[in-house]
Amino acid sequence: MARVEEFESKIGRLYHKVDSTVEEKAILIGLDCDKNSEKAEESLDELERLALSAGLVVLAKDLQKRNRPDASFYIGRGKAGEIQLLAQAKKANVIVCDDELSPAQQKNLEEVIGVKIIDRTMLILDIFAQRAKSNEGKLQVELAQLKYLLPRLTGQGMVLSRLGGGIGTRGPGETKLEVDRRRIRKRIIDLERRLETVRRARVLHRKNWRDKEWPVLALVGYTNAGKSTLMNCLTGAGVLVEDQLFATLDPTIRILKLPDSRSVLLSDTVGFVRKLPHHLVAAFRATLEETVEAEVLLHVIDGSSPQVEEQAQAVYQVLKNLGAGEKRVLTVINKIDLIENDAVLSRLLRKFQPSVAVSADKGIGMDNLLKKIQEILPGKLELMHVFLPFGQASYLAEIHAYGRVVEEHYTELGIDITAYLDRRLASVLAKYLVMK
Repeated sequence: MARVEEFESKIGRLYHKVDSTVEEKAILIGLDCDKNSEKAEESLDELERLALSAGLVVLAKDLQKRNRPDASFYIGRGKAGEIQLLAQAKKANVIVCDDELSPAQQKNLEEVIGVKIIDRTMLILDIFAQRAKSNEGKLQVELAQLKYLLPRLTGQGMVLSRLGGGIGTRGPGETKLEVDRRRIRKRIIDLERRLETVRRARVLHRKNWRDKEWPVLALVGYTNAGKSTLMNCLTGAGVLVEDQLFATLDPTIRILKLPDSRSVLLSDTVGFVRKLPHHLVAAFRATLEETVEAEVLLHVIDGSSPQVEEQAQAVYQVLKNLGAGEKRVLTVINKIDLIENDAVLSRLLRKFQPSVAVSADKGIGMDNLLKKIQEILPGKLELMHVFLPFGQASYLAEIHAYGRVVEEHYTELGIDITAYLDRRLASVLAKYLVMK
């Protein structure tokens, strides 16, 4: 406890509270470089939802068609002049770009437009900073923020020219991010060391799970697809459920009992989005390793979303980057109570296989989901005959807890049991197994 207080004391000396009283009014800008206006507009719409989640007031959106981003200004020098006039007319004090900007692009846009410029990466990092609750989550977010910020500092001890307060300056817990290069580098080393300790602890926890031979399932999916609601519905975990992007940052792991009496571990992880910042993926690697180590991924998709297929593709890309692209996947088509057209659901069931349709919010389809999980999981239960002497009757509770008893008879010498057992339990009871 003393070490935690000492750590918090050090943090207090480095940071101070951010002044969040100034309302940030934003214009959002994006590029259509693929001659696919619908896809570009969807990305800009998602940027708007991210901006609202971060607490911005969105005044306008602007989409520019270009063959490629301008190397110096992202949107080009002329377009930057147009945005400057629009910002003056709308009284905007923030411009949000729908891609990650280079330090030069950000600096040049600030000089032309005259207001704070932030990009999609900075926006997402800011949301994560607001959402992080656990010490581990805060460490991971701060590391990603500092690695993003470091190349954007314009000299020893100099902060970005127009950041002021608000987005881009606040770390986890509404603290102000450090802006001294030397201290940032030192802090990054310290954060990486702390997170390596976290990673080792997670490896040890996973070893304990492996010793029990409990399969691990990981819930993955686009942000706000309903993973936490599904987790609560299946396990009663009490995970925070909110209708907002990135409501869940800290992983939750619970035991799930299947109908065939097998116990499995179910983990809920951070949601993904398009263009998920690589700084964030790298910083959250210790957390996301739960996904890589799982036997089966439950990919939760929002069946009611018009962009469901694009969102699924974004999730596949992140999984591939994590080295989990070849994992066994069961697609869980969620929010079917919000799908008005049966043909849409039929198409999704055909496209995503194997899959199961549910409404986690209404508790619809849970029995079918559990059956599908049983079918796809390795290590099914096998029917076995066990004879327990009365001196070993303590094993009976374990058989009932982790197996499925078919018959149970008490004799003069002990207990005669016929039950479905998994490999772990069969190994524990090896000397008491009876061949029929």
